[in-house]
Amino acid sequence: MGIHEFKLPDIGEGVVEGEIVEWHVSVGDSVSEDDRIVDIMTDKATVSIPSPVSGTVSTLSGSVGDMIAVGSTLVGFETGTAVDGGTDEEKEDNVEQESVKEPPAEEFPPAVVPSEKVAEVTIHEPVEKIHEVVPSAPNVSFSENERVLASPAVRRRAREAGLDLKMVNGSGPAGRIRHADLDAFIAAGGAVAGAAPTSYSNKRTEVKEVKVVGLRRKIAEQMTLSKSRIPHFSYFEEVDVTELEGLRQVLNSSKDETQPKLTYLPFIMLALSKIMPEHPECNGHYDDDNGIVRRFSGVSLGIATQTERGLYVPVVKHVEAMDIWQAATEMQRVAGAARGGTASLDDLTGSTFTITSLGREGGLGATPIINHPEVAILGVHKAREMPVVREGEIVVRRIMNLSSAFDHRVVDGADGASLIQHLRRLLETPALIFM
Repeated sequence: MGIHEFKLPDIGEGVVEGEIVEWHVSVGDSVSEDDRIVDIMTDKATVSIPSPVSGTVSTLSGSVGDMIAVGSTLVGFETGTAVDGGTDEEKEDNVEQESVKEPPAEEFPPAVVPSEKVAEVTIHEPVEKIHEVVPSAPNVSFSENERVLASPAVRRRAREAGLDLKMVNGSGPAGRIRHADLDAFIAAGGAVAGAAPTSYSNKRTEVKEVKVVGLRRKIAEQMTLSKSRIPHFSYFEEVDVTELEGLRQVLNSSKDETQPKLTYLPFIMLALSKIMPEHPECNGHYDDDNGIVRRFSGVSLGIATQTERGLYVPVVKHVEAMDIWQAATEMQRVAGAARGGTASLDDLTGSTFTITSLGREGGLGATPIINHPEVAILGVHKAREMPVVREGEIVVRRIMNLSSAFDHRVVDGADGASLIQHLRRLLETPALIFM
């Protein structure tokens, strides 16, 4: 039986290491050549690595979240006949049988601590000493529950819920009661007479640990960098978009089939591109390591986009050179690419100012975090019908809230407020956007 050591190959120009974000195989698995074995994330992309041979996985180097250098051993394969390690259920039963040993009368054995290398595990409450536990149902004695096969954690849950384990059907080896059996019994309303109410027995005690890896780790690092290094100040304003809504509906009703349906965002994008030359301090980057502010004449807007893999900020470049339809089309393209996982590096870099919108879930306000090294960000909330006073009368108008944040090191409060007030004037009189 031969052993093949597969090393992490060169997966891109200038890439010297990558982060393991997901294993698709486990030790003992049989794989065929070209089967996907692992996903590796670099600073540029996430790459799926295929198996170079057919065989049985004998070793895996590293866990999810670990960094591995190019050229380091990634996977070991046995290239002879695969060894049958049994089914997952058989392996679980073997583990259960090994832990059937009864604990001493005065103290439970220590709980098994999950390995830190596991990406996502479920842990029940830790086992405690018997004299530290107050049973919820005195009618259920420790000795009664000890006669059945169950782990210490299952027994403790039964005591706290006031359950008689002798009434629970165990699905494990030799009738051993597992947490799933206890869950099913509780769900069916099972309880001992005189025990705590069923509502109390339904309390949830499980804790799930999810290791922060891949894109989520990158997002966490970026948010920490932005919040810890940038002194934010926030500014909020209401905008009457009644006239803008009327224009939007007219344009959508007259568009041709090649033009996208307009939302509020393309209008906001064009308005920002029009007014930024008068507010240059808000359209830039602050290189705080070198003490330099870079103010851009062009307006390239990052559009915060939620995807199944996390938050991306694709960029619409040089909005100042676009009309309303071009801005809407390009926004849909880059946002769609981000959601579909096809966005290029160019699509995700180069923004000078960022817009974040929660759409229909927009709420009334927020405190958006600046996209470092930018110096400002605009949050857009959903528009809603509101009673307002106009010329001494109460009328119904369509109102949208704007939330903004600025880097107070390089943008004064008056300057940030001036940008938002200028934007409000254009949105409330939308003809000004196109003049």
